[in-house]
Amino acid sequence: MKNSLGMLLNTLSAMMASSPPKDAEQERFFSILEYEAARINGELVQLLSLYRMDENTMSVVIDEHHVFDIIDEQIARNDTLLKSRNIDVQVDCDSDLIWYFDNELIGGVLNNLIVNCARYSREQLLVSATEENGFLCIAVADDGQGYPDNMLMGSLPHSPVSFSSGNTRLGLLFTRKVLELHKSKKGQGYMTIANNGPLGGGLLKLYLP
Repeated sequence: MKNSLGMLLNTLSAMMASSPPKDAEQERFFSILEYEAARINGELVQLLSLYRMDENTMSVVIDEHHVFDIIDEQIARNDTLLKSRNIDVQVDCDSDLIWYFDNELIGGVLNNLIVNCARYSREQLLVSATEENGFLCIAVADDGQGYPDNMLMGSLPHSPVSFSSGNTRLGLLFTRKVLELHKSKKGQGYMTIANNGPLGGGLLKLYLP
């Protein structure tokens, strides 16, 4: 199923590149198709990863990586989706910034955040990275309406799951679990969620020791 969804996403991107939408309605349909396919693919990957974590079969490969490269890769991965929604993405990260983390897992977390922001942003997205108190901080800010109160950090780990509304918090659970797999003498990874970020909307920060 995962391979089939990946093929669907690649085919859709190729189709949009070779046959651009002829009008606004067709462009909207393409945008919806790409967003939903990307979302389902991301959630499937998250479910498989969470299962492996529960079974203690998840391989975590911590290695040295350029932070700018992983951010750039995930933005490029969603280039068609972002362009179809007319979202301008800015990156604020020193190209020489290096950190130790699992590239696949953190890449998956960033991909999930970018796909979600593509839905809720109005027209801008800012991804930044810097060192804060010995931790790597990767921040994703949008210009949307911000996170609802029940998603803010105080209630985040214990937020109720609602399958009827689709409010499973799967992406946030996956993000928290992945960050907690990154540990050092400084502590373990964590995240914070807030509103009134630099673009006026939501702000989610990932911290890696």
